[in-house]
Amino acid sequence: MIANGDGEAIDVSTSQTRTFFCALTIIEQIEQESLEVSVWGSADGQDFGKKPLLKIPQQFYCGTTKMVLDISLRTEVKFLRAKWELNRWGRVAPTPMFVTGLDLVEVPSMLRATGVAREVPVGQS
Repeated sequence: MIANGDGEAIDVSTSQTRTFFCALTIIEQIEQESLEVSVWGSADGQDFGKKPLLKIPQQFYCGTTKMVLDISLRTEVKFLRAKWELNRWGRVAPTPMFVTGLDLVEVPSMLRATGVAREVPVGQS
């Protein structure tokens, strides 16, 4: 990506746990730039409001940042969408460049009877 933008709206209305494991992976970037990613919620898939549900800390380097988004108490949220903002500074080319992906995977319910948790796989985009 080379400009600020929004991802497409994802329907999460059928989610059972309404809890998601979020992994932001930066595969490639150039120096003197930053990336801010946030996840927004909407009841209708159109109006995503004025405040994000989750804001991932500002990133400057390659790597993976993991967070959990729990919308179990936000029953009005039926859609999620990512938003990203790029910033570049310094004396070189003014266009920022990141190769990145954001994966949201629903966290399954824990198996209470056996006390065994299931592992949640996270892939790259």
